[in-house]
Amino acid sequence: MIQHNEISVELLRRKIKNKEIHFSGNKKLKIYGLLTCSSGKKTKTENRVFFKGEVEALANDYRPCAHCMKAKYKIWKHGFIQSNNR
Repeated sequence: MIQHNEISVELLRRKIKNKEIHFSGNKKLKIYGLLTCSSGKKTKTENRVFFKGEVEALANDYRPCAHCMKAKYKIWKHGFIQSNNR
């Protein structure tokens, strides 16, 4: 996980171009999504983080974005609700 305020703009762009970063997230809300997500683009710089992949985001206890990753969010939500009902 890379904090947005701890990486230079040039290095961030290079990592995205080289496909080393695939997702961004909001560390305050613990949500991750696509780099192109309009909701994610509104995240404040101090709250934005970047992930190499979904495995890394999930390993850090982030959930999928309900806006740009609807199917994965529904799966996460369904599993979360079931596990809390036990």
